[in-house]
Amino acid sequence: MRDLITGITRRESLKRLARIGGLLSVCGITGGVRAWGAESGAPRGFLVEGVGTTPGYEVRALVRKVFDEAGGMKRFVSRGDVVALKPNLSWARRPELAATTHPEVLEAVIQLCQDAGAKTVRIVDHTIHDARRCFTLSGAGQVAQRTGADLVFPRNSLMRDMRIQGERLDVWPVFTPLVEADCLINLPIAKTHGLSTLTVGMKNWIGGVGGRRYALHQDIHQTIVDLAQFFRPTLTLVDGIRVLIRNGPSGGSPEDVAARDTLILSDDPVAADARAAGLFNLDAASVGAVRLAAQQGLGTADGKTLDTRRVTL
Repeated sequence: MRDLITGITRRESLKRLARIGGLLSVCGITGGVRAWGAESGAPRGFLVEGVGTTPGYEVRALVRKVFDEAGGMKRFVSRGDVVALKPNLSWARRPELAATTHPEVLEAVIQLCQDAGAKTVRIVDHTIHDARRCFTLSGAGQVAQRTGADLVFPRNSLMRDMRIQGERLDVWPVFTPLVEADCLINLPIAKTHGLSTLTVGMKNWIGGVGGRRYALHQDIHQTIVDLAQFFRPTLTLVDGIRVLIRNGPSGGSPEDVAARDTLILSDDPVAADARAAGLFNLDAASVGAVRLAAQQGLGTADGKTLDTRRVTL
């Protein structure tokens, strides 16, 4: 499963891996199955918003309810699949500081993947702070221990130069466990960001590559879109349980955090980020990467074109 060569694209790597394994993964190539709406004609994307309205609700139960509304994890994960989860674990921060994906969201998704028959579930992120401290303080390490998921530490041996084929990015080192997976699920936390206004799902892919991060932050909106069109996850689940409303993306103070008690699940990465903008009382069009991604055909920022549902707990 490591037969990746310098300069190949994600699609080419998936085809190569499929030939090795004898199986072409539909969800990995196309970016996910359609949960509903396909029977009436052209497939439509979907978006499910889950809101915890009951005091003391269980985050893991809300995750399960959101996936149930989308038709269940078995629509996306098949028995024997290798699933890569891409949370945001970049900062050595405790969960209550809202700089990293909520550990209960991460744990619930792992359990759903395992219940659907996944052979392996991998937690993958190229952190900014020291990975061991990030995994410990964020709670991801403890989640891996409890669930048996693989916690992948970033290292040079797992990076391969691949053709991004973006407007700005050409060849760039990519964290290979993300492109080797049968299904790829993006698990960002929603936060403010000084350069990109927000960091949600599409920007979370900066943690899926290596190279010079400062270079990725130049012309940041196009960089975000280039990476988003390359990775094309099966699903995006936005963690809006508590969000970082100021001093993002790293925060560091409880005063920077606001409870939103919201999850956003979609097979359209642009739609997920567009809906997440509402958690900050922002219009989606004011977020450069969302606007640019919609213009370049990566997805839609108009929720009216999606099959949209809302659940509460």
